[in-house]
Amino acid sequence: MNKQLECVRCRTEMEDGFVPDLGEYGYKQQIWYPGEPERSFWTGLKMKKEEVIPVRTRRCPRCGYLESYAMRAQV
Repeated sequence: MNKQLECVRCRTEMEDGFVPDLGEYGYKQQIWYPGEPERSFWTGLKMKKEEVIPVRTRRCPRCGYLESYAMRAQV
C-alpha cells in the first residue's frame, strides 16, 4: 500500500505494516479468506490458495489506532 492515509481519529499520517500470526512453524502474515470456515483433518481449515488475500495494517503513531486492509495485488 503506497497511498498515504490519515488517521480518522487524530488526522496524523499512518504507518504501513502488518500484524504477524504465530503458527506451528513460526510467524507468518495474517490472511483473509471469503466465506465460512470449513474444517480439514490435515490442514485445520480447507482453503484454496488463489482465494487467500494477505492482510496489511496501518497504524497511527500518535494515538495507536489500527486499520486493516485485505487487498489483492495490483498487476
